[in-house]
Amino acid sequence: MREEDAQSLQQSAEEFSLALRDMVGLQERVKLLEEEIADRVAEHTNWSVLILTAVTVIASPVNLISGLLGMNVGGIPFRYYDKGFWIVILMSVGLTSLAAWLIFRRRHE
Repeated sequence: MREEDAQSLQQSAEEFSLALRDMVGLQERVKLLEEEIADRVAEHTNWSVLILTAVTVIASPVNLISGLLGMNVGGIPFRYYDKGFWIVILMSVGLTSLAAWLIFRRRHE
């Protein structure tokens, strides 16, 4: 093997070594970016689940009252009272407001 070929081979090996080090550095950066993206996606998913849970809890008193009053059975509360409808609406709004307050109170603490 000639001296020129050996130097050329050694230079190529050094360039290849530098390229490998650069690739390792890039792989580490890619891993960090992937972790950051995964964290952001998880945070967004958690926020979406929180909103969905809040809406479900806030709407549950209204659904409960409408379900109970929608049954075709005797003994519906406030049936013969003139202001019965408004009492039920007031109870529904009160329970919904209480649920919303309990949810958002803990969020601010």
